[in-house]
Amino acid sequence: MPEQRRGFLFGLASYLFWGLVPLYWKLISSSGAVELLAHRIVWSLVTIAGLVLVRRRFGQVRALLANPRSRWPLIAGSVLITVNWGGYIWSVNNDRIIEASLGYFITPLFTVLLGVLLLKERLRPAQWVAVVIAFIAVAGMTIENGRPPWIALILTFSFGFYGLAKKKANAGALEGMAVESATVAPLALLAIAILGAHGTSTVTDHGPGYFILVLLTGPLTAIPLLLFGAAATRISMTTLGLLNYLTPVIQFLLGTLVFHEHMSPIRWTGFTLVWLALAVFTADSLPHHHRTRPTNTPTNSPQPSTQLDPRTLYQ
Repeated sequence: MPEQRRGFLFGLASYLFWGLVPLYWKLISSSGAVELLAHRIVWSLVTIAGLVLVRRRFGQVRALLANPRSRWPLIAGSVLITVNWGGYIWSVNNDRIIEASLGYFITPLFTVLLGVLLLKERLRPAQWVAVVIAFIAVAGMTIENGRPPWIALILTFSFGFYGLAKKKANAGALEGMAVESATVAPLALLAIAILGAHGTSTVTDHGPGYFILVLLTGPLTAIPLLLFGAAATRISMTTLGLLNYLTPVIQFLLGTLVFHEHMSPIRWTGFTLVWLALAVFTADSLPHHHRTRPTNTPTNSPQPSTQLDPRTLYQ
């Protein structure tokens, strides 16, 4: 099988995995979001540490910790991704999957806006149009609900700034995640201890099968990351960027068709505007990417992108 096709299948598998992950969180939704978040952090660290050992990456991890330009952005990123994970788990447990999908739909546009505000990048007219359309959509849903779509905004802001921190750190996905998980693991262990001391821990109350599902949240985090890593070395970031939209589409369909979350006419209008904004943004970005891609770059190597690197998507 050609390497590009294998890369596409690896990328497709990773985004399908991320898109269907709400079904997994629903299986263990008898536990609270804080407890599940704490266990996910701990078992992610165990999984990532095992992968670092197997792939002999301890030297790279030590180098990141020794370099302040990498260490501090990764520490900041660990806080941001913890907020993102916690918000996502809470959204699934509280039947807000559609709102979570909205957050991941608008994240690429917010990331572009961050580039303008913080990195002094310039947007083309069509990109500004896309950002304005998305802003109108969020404003409309805010007016309807009497409050902003907080879950979507928390996921968008935490993920957007997390992507910025990862850009500053310039670390490999596996090594960076090892540092991030190790940074917040002590707090996660403390949370588990406090819940246990107060008798409010629930992960062992539903039988061994349930507890095993909680333990598997570590591999649940690592497997799609490895699939993405295999894809990133074989296909362009443009292809990965387009596949990135598959995840919130699946989550939206799960929320509407499987879990029957409410969609009012104004909410449908808001999502339609967001999809229109993404269509405008993508239609503008693709030809520009092909015009600016170096002709001497191998077609199976990752290409630069103004969007958030999809490898940071760890729902």
